[in-house]
Amino acid sequence: MERDGQRVVLKFGGSSVGSAEKIRAVSERISGFLERGCKVAVVVSAMGDTTDRLLELARSVAPDGPCPRELDQLLATGEQQSIALLSMALSNLGIESRSFSGSQAGFMAFGRHGEGRIKSVDPRRVVSCMDRNVVAVVAGFQGIDEDGDVITLGRGGSDLSAIALAAALDAENCYIFTDVDGIYTADPRVVEKAYKLDNLSWDECLEMTVAGAKVLQARSVEMAIRSGINVCVASSFDEGKEGTWIMRDCIEEKAAVRAVSQDDDAARVAFDGCCDPCNVARRLSEKGIVAQLVVQDGRAIFLIRRSRLEETLRICGELKVSGLRWEEGLSRVSIVGAGLANHPEVSSQILSVLDEIGVEVEMLLPSAMSVTCVVKASDGKETVRALHGRFLEGGFVLCA
Repeated sequence: MERDGQRVVLKFGGSSVGSAEKIRAVSERISGFLERGCKVAVVVSAMGDTTDRLLELARSVAPDGPCPRELDQLLATGEQQSIALLSMALSNLGIESRSFSGSQAGFMAFGRHGEGRIKSVDPRRVVSCMDRNVVAVVAGFQGIDEDGDVITLGRGGSDLSAIALAAALDAENCYIFTDVDGIYTADPRVVEKAYKLDNLSWDECLEMTVAGAKVLQARSVEMAIRSGINVCVASSFDEGKEGTWIMRDCIEEKAAVRAVSQDDDAARVAFDGCCDPCNVARRLSEKGIVAQLVVQDGRAIFLIRRSRLEETLRICGELKVSGLRWEEGLSRVSIVGAGLANHPEVSSQILSVLDEIGVEVEMLLPSAMSVTCVVKASDGKETVRALHGRFLEGGFVLCA
């Protein structure tokens, strides 16, 4: 429970502010924190599918690809609609508030348009509001660069904005409100018996997001880890449900297997070993492409996001790699939990389960916090259900 006078940051996603009715409901939720004596800053996303509609509109007027700078100018308007409307709804309840764009709230960013990274946050205007018990309503997903141009922070960037603002305000807690009531052991739309987790460690949550779980933007979890911010993912509208707390340490060894995550945005690129794979990896990294490298039978294999395949193939062509082959339609399914590198029985069990259901494992990639199997995308959901059944429903116990 928050203390009287404590600063808190509340973030509401696009589905939470998708209509006038929902915005009014959000304003009521904010009122509850004020009644408990909190000093509140709110970060909001664009309403509903506004960002997707703006992207579609941009592509319709620029079929060859919109200018990245102008696209950021356009996309930033989605959040600015939300902050103004929410501030109006709060005023209608008699709650004094002030809306701020990312730049007005002190967010400085750098990097490429559409993939900006936060450089610093100067929260003085937000603090001035909070100290006067005025709710500061801040546009997520955006900041300005050193030239004064708007730069957006990538998909899910409002999560990052909220946690960065919490860190700048020296707030203890940041609430991420969405249309689900917490983080589950698997996607409940895929696994009927998936259940909500009461808590996760920062490292476990980061591994889940990297492995494809659509819970938070991965960079926002990194920000929470660096800043020591406790994060609660909870329902926007059901105050009776606590949600899932993400904190420093909150697990026991017997509960090491925590979740199964799936990422269908996967592709594999392979080429002959006569090319220097480290040079290829370096070039991919320079372009912001994350690639897992495996050398197998004299061939270098990169696992990348399918959405970056075309760019990866172009870079490989520029480097004149030989024997280039690629495959789309893959899914990464990961068992997530602390210390899995010390438990080889996890990999053995994965292979056993998938053999039982007739799913071929294309690659198996263990790490300290997860074991990932790569399968055909058509087998992804069946793989998630089978592994969830073995590890999280079947009483699986790690060896001592």
